[in-house]
Amino acid sequence: MTRAARLDAMDGAAPKVLVIGGGINGASVYRELALNGVPVMLAEKSDFCAGASSALSRMVHGGLRYLENGEFDLVREALDERNRLLRNAPHLVGPLRTIVPIDSWVSGAMNAPLRFLGLSKAPSRRGALPVKLGLSFYDLYTRGKGGLPKHEFWSSGKAKARFPFRPEVRCAATYFDGQVSHPERVVTEIFEDVARAGCDAVALNHLEVTSIGTEVALTDRIGGRKITLRPEIVVNATGAWIDRTNARAGATEDMVQGTKGAHLVLDHPELREMLGDDMVYYENTDGRICIMFCLHGMVLVGSTDIKVPDPDAVRCEADEQAYILDGLSWVFPGVTVKPDQVLHVFAGVRPLPVSGAGTTGQIPRGHFNRWTESDVPVLSMIGGKWTTFRAFGELAADQVMTRLGIARRTGTEEMPVGGGADYPADRALWCAQVAEQSGLSPDRVATLLERYGTLAGALAHTFASERMLSGLPGYSDAEIDYVIAHEQVERLADLALRRTTLALAGALDAAALDVLADRLAQAKGWSPAQRAQELRNFRVTLAETHGADPKRIGLHRKGEVAAQ
Repeated sequence: MTRAARLDAMDGAAPKVLVIGGGINGASVYRELALNGVPVMLAEKSDFCAGASSALSRMVHGGLRYLENGEFDLVREALDERNRLLRNAPHLVGPLRTIVPIDSWVSGAMNAPLRFLGLSKAPSRRGALPVKLGLSFYDLYTRGKGGLPKHEFWSSGKAKARFPFRPEVRCAATYFDGQVSHPERVVTEIFEDVARAGCDAVALNHLEVTSIGTEVALTDRIGGRKITLRPEIVVNATGAWIDRTNARAGATEDMVQGTKGAHLVLDHPELREMLGDDMVYYENTDGRICIMFCLHGMVLVGSTDIKVPDPDAVRCEADEQAYILDGLSWVFPGVTVKPDQVLHVFAGVRPLPVSGAGTTGQIPRGHFNRWTESDVPVLSMIGGKWTTFRAFGELAADQVMTRLGIARRTGTEEMPVGGGADYPADRALWCAQVAEQSGLSPDRVATLLERYGTLAGALAHTFASERMLSGLPGYSDAEIDYVIAHEQVERLADLALRRTTLALAGALDAAALDVLADRLAQAKGWSPAQRAQELRNFRVTLAETHGADPKRIGLHRKGEVAAQ
């Protein structure tokens, strides 16, 4: 369906539900409602998964540290959802061995009960005893459910034989959680699953809600067209923007407060070799938990947890980069990171509930919904973490369907996500068979399987005559053109930051941007001037928001960054 056709379908429509927000939670409730026969539409003012849903630490986890806040139900639910994602999206979510360096035996043993009672606010260092208790809970709860190995403890000698930890490290704990290689792809495949199911549902990006009343007014940010809808219920899934969205319905209550998480992408061969397939889950100098592991050939390091008043002004600042790199040097003394090894940075806002907690770490990470009664009832999805998106969407959909008097007819607990369906136990054999049928090489099919799961079978035949693109490692003309045509790509940022993994792979240089701009301009029929403007705008975004070296991305003209 073209963009114009989607706008035509939405203009003047009266769906049962309008979901505002196309991040992971909005996509989840949209899927739940659509698959249960509820006519639903979704509008996202930017691109799908452009906010916090694409700025996570790429972990799919139970939340070991949330045990300190007494959030046992959240950890149980998150572990269940982690295990479901390992089964339902095996092409995008996989196990990750995690190493926790520990400086002492009992430090922090009283931290969890004191924080639970409200008698302690500041984070403290965690010794072997509290870590052991937390990991024992992990093992006990997931026994027989996730198929992941139990935790272990390593001696100081064994830990330092694996990593060059600082001298004070006395032991290390190891356990398994999960990682998601391409979270934006999960959102894309959720929308594709709904479309393939033939549901009465339409989702559109770059479509901004401007007012919420008996009629909801929206503006297409691509072509400028204005449309209206008459939904019976609105679901507000805009995360850190929830209060701003509700204000368009006349609401004044503050429901969310944002905390910023920033990350760095490093091109650091020494660290990459050192980490291998493991993640190091360590404490920064202030007790804040940080992570470091390899992703798409680079090293991902993060993160911060800072209160922010304006979600639109969030970026990874210089002091945050220094904080993250100081923590890296704290856990690995002697390892230095040169400025030119920081290829990409990103930051997102966690949409946490308004709380009187003394520190950001004490703000609850669970999720809940709240109704606002106005001309049209609005259900706001508050809080949550990426791992629990399915459960959160299920909860919101059930509350909406109860209000509509519609009974649930299907669940998503064991429902594959996109290319997770019929995922092969023997990937090499599957790739060899598809390669023989399509004419692509087994290695190329394996790459497609990692990106698209079993959808790669059909795509391999579509890409049979592809030509690999110079400057875009691992991508072909046919693949890029397919993504543009079928996945609602409207802007260069949509393609470079979310539909591909090029940014996290450190591959966005001037040559790559030119190739992407050429493919997008050809598909959209842009004039040379339109192409140049789109390319210039995105280069500025990369430099100002993602820390790109202006020269590396072709942003040469003096003052161009400041002028845009």
